[in-house]
Amino acid sequence: GELKMSDLLDQYPGARRALFSSFHIGGCQSCAYELDETLAEVCQKHEIALVDSLKCLRESQLHDAEMLISVEELAEHLKKPSNSTLIDIRTREEHEAIKLPHTVILTQELQTELFTQKSAEDLIILIDHQGHTVLDQCAWFRGHGLKKTYGVDGGIDRYAEKIDTSIQRYRLELD
Repeated sequence: GELKMSDLLDQYPGARRALFSSFHIGGCQSCAYELDETLAEVCQKHEIALVDSLKCLRESQLHDAEMLISVEELAEHLKKPSNSTLIDIRTREEHEAIKLPHTVILTQELQTELFTQKSAEDLIILIDHQGHTVLDQCAWFRGHGLKKTYGVDGGIDRYAEKIDTSIQRYRLELD
C-alpha cells in the first residue's frame, strides 16, 4: 500500500487497466490520482478497501502473465518456421531503425485483415519497445476473437539485452 503510483505502474503495467475496470480509478478527471500518491492514499480517497485493490491487482497480474511469452520463448519460436504472425506495434520509425526478422509493422489495414481473416486458433505474437503497451494490444486482439495472441515480455529491448546483443538498444526521449 505504500508503493507510489508511479512505481506501481512501472512494476505492474496492467495496474492502470485493472484499477479502472474494477473501481473506476484513474480513467478521467473525477477519478484521477497523482503519480506521487501511494496506493493506500488512492484507495482511501476513493473509499476502496486496500485489501480489495491488492486482490484486484494480484488477479490482474496473473491474467496479464497468461498473455505474455518470454524472450527465450520468442527466440525458440523464431528458430522454427511456422505460420504465426509476428507483429511490431512500435512506431514505423522504430520498426525501420531496428527490427526482428519476420516482423510486420501494425497498420490499420493489417489489423482489419487480422480481425476479419484470422481464426481464434491462429498464433499472433506482438512486440513493442519495452513491454509497456503490449498488454493493452493483446487484450484488444483477444477481445476481437484472436484468443492466441501473446505479447513479448520486456519487448525488443529485453530481447536485445538477453538474446541477441547485436540488436541495438535505444531509449525514447519524450517531450
